[in-house]
Amino acid sequence: MFARLALCSQLPPRTHHSHVCAASIRAFSQAKFSLPRPHGKSFAHRSELKQAKRIVVKLGSAVVTRGDECGLALGRLASIVEQVAMLQNQGREMMIVTSGAVAFGKQRLRHEILLSQSVRQALHSGQNQLKEMSVPVLEARACAAAGQSGLMALYEAMFTQYSICTAQILVTNLDFHDEQKRRNLNSTLHELLRMNIVPIINTNDAVVPPPVPNSDLQGVNVISIKDNDSLAARLAVEMKADLLIALSDVQGLYDSPPGTDDAKLIDIFYPGDQQSVTYGTKSRVGIGGMEAKVKAALWALQGGTSVVIANGTDPKVTGHVITDIVEGKKVGTFFSEVKPAGPTVEQQTEMARHSGRTLASLPPEQREEIICCLADLLTERKEEILAANRKDMELATVTGFLAQPLINRLSLSTSKLNSLAIGLRQLAVASRDSVGRVLRRTRVANNLELEQITVPIGVLLVIFESRPDCLPQVSALAIASGNALLLKGGKEASNTNKILHQLTQEALSIHGVSDAIQLVSTREEVEDLCRLDKMIDLIIPRGSSQLVRDIQRAAKGIPVLGHSEGVCHVYIDADASIDKALDIVKDSKCDYPAACNAMETLLIHRDLLRTPMFDQIIDMLRQEQVKIHAGPRFASYLTFSPSEVKSLRTEYGDLECCIEVVDSMQDAVDHIHKYGSSHTDVIVTESEETAEQFLQQVDSACVFWNTSSRFADGYRFGLGAEVGISTARIHARGPVGLEGLLTTKWVLRGEGQTVSDFSEQGSMKYLHENIPVPQGSFR
Repeated sequence: MFARLALCSQLPPRTHHSHVCAASIRAFSQAKFSLPRPHGKSFAHRSELKQAKRIVVKLGSAVVTRGDECGLALGRLASIVEQVAMLQNQGREMMIVTSGAVAFGKQRLRHEILLSQSVRQALHSGQNQLKEMSVPVLEARACAAAGQSGLMALYEAMFTQYSICTAQILVTNLDFHDEQKRRNLNSTLHELLRMNIVPIINTNDAVVPPPVPNSDLQGVNVISIKDNDSLAARLAVEMKADLLIALSDVQGLYDSPPGTDDAKLIDIFYPGDQQSVTYGTKSRVGIGGMEAKVKAALWALQGGTSVVIANGTDPKVTGHVITDIVEGKKVGTFFSEVKPAGPTVEQQTEMARHSGRTLASLPPEQREEIICCLADLLTERKEEILAANRKDMELATVTGFLAQPLINRLSLSTSKLNSLAIGLRQLAVASRDSVGRVLRRTRVANNLELEQITVPIGVLLVIFESRPDCLPQVSALAIASGNALLLKGGKEASNTNKILHQLTQEALSIHGVSDAIQLVSTREEVEDLCRLDKMIDLIIPRGSSQLVRDIQRAAKGIPVLGHSEGVCHVYIDADASIDKALDIVKDSKCDYPAACNAMETLLIHRDLLRTPMFDQIIDMLRQEQVKIHAGPRFASYLTFSPSEVKSLRTEYGDLECCIEVVDSMQDAVDHIHKYGSSHTDVIVTESEETAEQFLQQVDSACVFWNTSSRFADGYRFGLGAEVGISTARIHARGPVGLEGLLTTKWVLRGEGQTVSDFSEQGSMKYLHENIPVPQGSFR
């Protein structure tokens, strides 16, 4: 309790809201209430929901009620209470509008009736009559009267676990019709919030009249209290709440009834979009329905309260649905009065997929022409590109948010653009032999031939940090492979990415497929993009190992093609050439230390310690200002050693590296397998036998002999460009170029054959003869 008091004493002072104006009060005394004067603008974007101070959480009947409609879903209710308590303890003002009294009362009354009947019948008729007992139909208002106290006791017990006090408030329409009652309700709620108490509000179902059609909900300027949807909206506006979260048994608002063909969840709903929605039936237990929820939500939105309708029954999200909404994550349907100028990311994905299919069907020479056009634009319009890049560089330098290695990645130059153009033209030539290439032909039987051909993967999502040169590279690869593409770049390169994307669409437009590549420039969070599992086929992150890990965790059913940390090793064997060793170590570590293929750990054979070669390597690293960390074994050989490494799995990404001593080539291999990341590993030796053993045994995506680790790159491998380097062991591995963005499909051509023709009683037999595939064969 003392901890709770201490927490409360540190919270910011709560805002006291004044009563509404006299004109509004007079309006409330009428049978139908006019909309009160808006207390402010609702939030325009989901990301702003983090600022919500006063929040109303509406729990629908399907959320708090068990599937048998008799009793409460205690697990769901407990997780909801935990989330509300968490937000309350953050200093927010939480209110709950709850259903459940009828279901709880029905459970209690059924139990009492069965118990009473069993006693009476046991006394008068014997045990054999018990099977004939039946429970009479229970009237809802009686159930509500019997269940309300138990429901509140349950809430109180649950919130007590978090040292939070609750208060019950039962209301009917009369409490809003009468001016004095409305004033009393408003005053009571404000006082409870001031005292850090969570009000739990419900309609007084024990005394309300039976539900009747609610004619005043035909418009959004008037509303009365018919169900908990309208109650929550009315209460949210009355209390000037920032956010209303309405939990139901569906994911949100769909453009047609959920479960029907082509029903799509609406991410953001705007006033005026009602005509585009077809409503279905009501909930199994609620008295509202989605249409009533939408009208109540729009009424609250017009009153200045943001609204989200979401699923409170899905076991995968129930435990964090409320907190996810408040954090601005893409959950449910968000109601907004501000309609963005451009398409939503879902619409962008659909546009990309549709146009991407046209791109994939273009003749190879037309895709080649598009890529060559993009390469030309990179050099012809270099002044525009570099001017945009200077804006990004200046902003990054002024804000100081980016480390120097990232600023280096952000920078573009004339030479970089020229190199990009050269790589794209190489890729354009390779694109001739990509989509539709026949890999295998088999004669299954007479007049039944099977082909395996290359086809695009579908829709790619590439997320990249800092490096704007990634955009034309990846775009060219998507064009060459016939894939649709969504690009999500870092905001630090927004100006550069914008002009590069415009040039990409200009090149695509020469054959009418400009929509095939989309730049996501909305406020979409990466985690939200990773949830589009029905629209995106592959995610490719390009950036730090932390970015890759975050995306792998966030991806919901979408494969992720990425690499782990670039913990790359260079092993100096006892038979190494001193000149080669010096050049390779220097280039691997110092050429571009922020790259994922830069050396992070230098392994040195034990026999080289205290030799001129070892001394020269150390002197060279010091001259290049490389900070050295000693591995455990290396430190044991030294009296005064550099700082001992904290972990042998460290990716420094800067002018730092670890040095460790090994006893043999096999010892080096074992070290790499234990501490490496399967990215790129190098041996420096003059012994061909030792080198071949190393090349065969090291299980990494790239394994080199007597050359720098920095060669692990798609452009340097002659791929023209790469979407990244993969350390996975399925699909593509190493630098991923054109081949890594293609998959296959099987095409069977016959003349009416059926499987039964090939059964034991059938007239045909399988042949399975391989048919030679002519070089350059395409379909």
